Order: sequence, then structure tokens, then C-alpha cells
Amino acid sequence: MSMTPALAAVGISKSFRAVQALNDVSIELRHGRVTALLGDNGAGKSTLVKCLAGLYQPDAGSIFVEGTEHRINSSRHARELGIETVHQALSVIDPLDVAENLFLNREQTRGGWMGERIGLLDKRRIREECAATLSGLDIRIPSLRRSVGSLSGGQRQAVAIGRAVAWGQKIVLLDEPAAALGVEQTQRVLDLIANMRDQGVAVLLITHNMDRVLAVCDKAVVLYQGRKCAEVDVPDVTKDDLVSFITGARGTG
Repeated sequence: MSMTPALAAVGISKSFRAVQALNDVSIELRHGRVTALLGDNGAGKSTLVKCLAGLYQPDAGSIFVEGTEHRINSSRHARELGIETVHQALSVIDPLDVAENLFLNREQTRGGWMGERIGLLDKRRIREECAATLSGLDIRIPSLRRSVGSLSGGQRQAVAIGRAVAWGQKIVLLDEPAAALGVEQTQRVLDLIANMRDQGVAVLLITHNMDRVLAVCDKAVVLYQGRKCAEVDVPDVTKDDLVSFITGARGTG
């Protein structure tokens, strides 16, 4: 495995007028590893993810993708660099079917003059590639022709994550992907995260659930009032340790 991080953010700071949301935060994501980003509400987690995803521009600091520094100026630029984000509010379109959602804004058109001129979708190719992608991630959907709105919460979340993996390939940022899901659906999402790790994807997971951290994460980075207060290997700590970091009772410096 490469020694170069898939993504490295160094000294990231971001303020909103008088509020210092992030102060000199650094984090590394590595291929084949799941990193938890933890912290209480207002700790700066979502702000950091939005900086990495190109939605916010940091006031200071640098972001490196595969060792090369980039100023990520938009979500589209982030996607071009191989960074895909799954936000807590899913960006799936309920009336569209599974394959159409997977290729949303990346539609494949038929070849030839007519296909390019009037934008005829190559639905067979889209469904074949969609089936291959979902199969590779062990995502089971009854039919790719079903509207996403008819799927369960876990299946809808799996489609969103599958799309991120299909187009990101390198780095996937997950913001509370199992929020509001039942026990069985949550387990399916955790299995999917483990599957991504096994395929060499660098995963960042925001969650408030310590059991999920212990289940699938390799490393945990904890923010407290906009600063990084701890960075630990998950196998070396307990749930109580993580809670102590989050509340500010402990820190690793």
C-alpha cells in the first residue's frame, strides 16, 4: 500500500465572522482505511468535510490529494479529483430508478450522430455498469428499474454510497450515513463501508455512534471546539476513551 495519503489536510482553519469553526486542523485519509471524524455538535466536523468537498474555502491551510496540493474550489472539482461525499440529507431523486440515480449528471448517451445530437440515453449500458458496480460492493437491490422512492431507507443509502464509490474510486466522505436507519439497515451500511475499505477506498466517517466506530474504523480523529484534540488507533482505545475525547475531558495533545 502506498505511503502517500489519499488525502491530507494540513493546518485547516475556517471562520464565519466572529465564529472560529476550525483552527489549525490536520487529518490524513489513507487507502484501505476507515477514519472516524468525531466531535460534539458544533465541533467543526461538517465544516471540515465541506472544506474537503469543495463547498467551503478554508481561510488557511493546504489540501493534498495523492501527494499533490490542490485548491478545491467546488464540489465538481472535488469529484474530478476522486473525492465523493454522501451527505446526511441524501441526494437521490426518488422518481428516478436505481440506475438513473447512479449515473445522475453523468448520463451515458448512445453513440453516433443521433445519440450525441439529441442525447439519447444508452440505458442498456447504464444498467449493465450499474449492476457491475453494485455487485462489486455486494449491494443487493431487487431491480435496477425500481424507483429509488420505493426502496427502504437502507437501500436508498446504499444507492447513494454506491454512486460515491462508482465515481470517487479513491476517497469517500460519509456524513452520518446510518442516521435514522433501523438496526438491520444500519448493519448493511456498515458492511458496505467495510467492503469499500477492503477495495482500497479511503473512507472518512462522521458518526455520533461509538459502536459503529469500534465496528468499522481503523483510526479516529476527534475535534473539540474547532481544534483537533485527539488522533488514535481505534483498536487501542475503548468507547469510554472516545467519549472522554469528545467531551474534552481527555486529549492526546
